Amino acid sequence: MPDKKEDLNLSSPTSGQAVDYLIVGQGLSGTFLSWYLQKWGKKVLVIDEDVPNTASKVAAGIINPVTGRRYVSTWMIENLIPFCKDAYTELGNDLNTNLIVQKDIIEFFPSAQARDSFVNRIKEDDTYVRSYPDQNHFNQYFHYHFGCGEVHPVFMVSITSALALWRKKLSERGSLINEKFNQDQLEVFSEKIIYKGITAQKIIFCDGISALQNPWFRLLPFSAVKGEALIIYSEELTNEHLFKKGLTLAPLCEPHHFWVGSSYQWIFENAFPTESFLTATTDHLNRWLKLPFKVLSHKAAVRPATIERRPFVGFHPVHSNIGILNGMGTKGTSLAPFFAHQLAQHLVLGIPIMPEANIARFTRILSHQ
Repeated sequence: MPDKKEDLNLSSPTSGQAVDYLIVGQGLSGTFLSWYLQKWGKKVLVIDEDVPNTASKVAAGIINPVTGRRYVSTWMIENLIPFCKDAYTELGNDLNTNLIVQKDIIEFFPSAQARDSFVNRIKEDDTYVRSYPDQNHFNQYFHYHFGCGEVHPVFMVSITSALALWRKKLSERGSLINEKFNQDQLEVFSEKIIYKGITAQKIIFCDGISALQNPWFRLLPFSAVKGEALIIYSEELTNEHLFKKGLTLAPLCEPHHFWVGSSYQWIFENAFPTESFLTATTDHLNRWLKLPFKVLSHKAAVRPATIERRPFVGFHPVHSNIGILNGMGTKGTSLAPFFAHQLAQHLVLGIPIMPEANIARFTRILSHQ
């Protein structure tokens, strides 16, 4: 792997700048990392090409405290919920908007076995699951034959608004370059990096699925996962909850608009929307919903999950000024702000990164690439 590149393009209008940190990518991870660092007085420059179908932009923005068929608590959720409530509220205040709202999940049981599993979970631990008092409450909206339960607290985050408004603020501050990062233009020295004439102490990659081609981190055990979703319009459907029966149906900020998804495909040909998902999801909605709906759009993206389902946070064991904040997977809405804060604290205050997420656990692999 080359440490130095000679073919710099010094014609860039930002050539000659000096910043503390260069951040590649402005999904949720890049957004929160740049926000924290700027808030703590650091000069950052974010490089990000504005493309529509990134994992952050396609995601529904749900913070769900349980996972799987047994409704077990997700990793660190007892810490993530209060942290994320504060983080999204504070970021929203900076952007003059409300980014987070509580909308608990109504879980419709597809079978008697699923209902029994939910009831057993309530008996074991009812911290995040409970019975719903009026089993007929949603009859006017949905077909369901085995009852329903409630998962709480569940939160929805307006990721699209967060990314767009923070991008605008970065641009206004001269802290954004709207282009695709070109790793051939990066010079790496022992105490600094230079990119197109821009000098920084460190560079941190928050570049989502592009990390699989990153020469410094591509040997990390990533697991690419494709997700698809529909945006539908249904004028009569209530927006008081999220609803789940195989698929998740989540109300969006725009009136009568709902996000429906998501599939988790571990094997796929490309990152584009598929006719098979559109057909299967539309058929599912026709069987489940009693109300008319219209499909407005169909989206797909590939997210960078990890084989061990733990994020990749920290700095390369050989090139200590090259860092990564990635691998948030399907829990990115909650994990991205938490670990962006951890990484920012590490940079500014020297506080250690949580061992379960620190890429120091892959020192042997990364040292020999």
